[in-house]
Amino acid sequence: MYDLIIIGGGPSGSSAGRVAGQSGLKTLLFEKEIFPRYKPCGGAFSEQAMSYLDFQIPGNIQERNIYGARVHYGGQVIEKHKEYRISTLVTRSVLDNYLIGKAEETGIEIIMGEKVLDFKEENDYVVLCTGNNVYRAKYLIIAEGSAGKLKYKIRKKDKKDEFGLCIVTEIKEDSRVIDNYIHNAIDIHFGVAKHGYGWIFPHDNYFSAGIGGLVQDLPNPKKAMLDFLAANGFKGKYKLKGHLIPAGGIKRNIISRRVILSGDAAGFVDSFYGEGIAYAIRSGQLAAETVSRIIIQNNKKNLIKEYPIRCQNEFGNNLKYSLILSKLMHRFPDIFFKIFAGNEDVIDKYLEIPSSKRSYKSYLQWLILRLPKYLLLK
Repeated sequence: MYDLIIIGGGPSGSSAGRVAGQSGLKTLLFEKEIFPRYKPCGGAFSEQAMSYLDFQIPGNIQERNIYGARVHYGGQVIEKHKEYRISTLVTRSVLDNYLIGKAEETGIEIIMGEKVLDFKEENDYVVLCTGNNVYRAKYLIIAEGSAGKLKYKIRKKDKKDEFGLCIVTEIKEDSRVIDNYIHNAIDIHFGVAKHGYGWIFPHDNYFSAGIGGLVQDLPNPKKAMLDFLAANGFKGKYKLKGHLIPAGGIKRNIISRRVILSGDAAGFVDSFYGEGIAYAIRSGQLAAETVSRIIIQNNKKNLIKEYPIRCQNEFGNNLKYSLILSKLMHRFPDIFFKIFAGNEDVIDKYLEIPSSKRSYKSYLQWLILRLPKYLLLK
């Protein structure tokens, strides 16, 4: 009998595991893959995400520091840099392997290469079944990401307008060529996909390129991706990988009596930018802290209800207003995308969000007050 079992070894699961181990909980973490494993992702690791960690990410994992963004739309291009770093670019297989190692050093048990197939809640514990064995725990955290199915035993499936699809590829290139293309900034292309965008991120010796948008607006995602690559001078043969991304800011049920959802499984993703690592890390930590409090305080089961409240208080509004901004921009694309790609101060203020210096709510308030001026300029 474990105090806690965690399903998933990504940033959310490993963050939950680290807190659980530090709290002295008898914890088992399952990861269906063997780390390090490939993970399709642009690899932007924001200052907000790093601020949640109680340790430093080694310099050899941080491939390129990002200080700004270059934004494209309808022939308009604008680039803006900050004096401070807003994120660093990482290779997710390397980052995730490091994070799960930081969880393991706290003494928790980790099983890789074994997939949890099902679970059942009993009165006093949860029973989990894998292909190899049966396990029991007082509480369960599901941090399986967006592709897993176990979370749907706790919450409803998302509608087609409540999750997106990203197509990603890596393009090997010499670092000098990458520097000449873009230096210490990310390249964002609006208008590539409805309710989405394309990106080109400069890593150490490769570009991470991709497109993302709502599933219902990408009827032929492979063609859209190949068209985007060709339009930006990438005409080789590339391996394309896809992954689903839930839209954040949508109210979902994320707890039951003994089960907690965290990270992508809970739908905690920025609906505008698509960043989920920061919310994965923090929700995993909050989930483990909740279980620790329940067990330490003599199984006061109602404490589990504090988890969604804490998530809402810490980052719920940010996700809500990221969704509002996304809907506004994609309802009136010609207005908002032109404003985004044509005004330095609009980009400048937005870059304060991933660096935790501004919330989405304050950004929207700032932007809406200036819309009449920007519209007149157009």
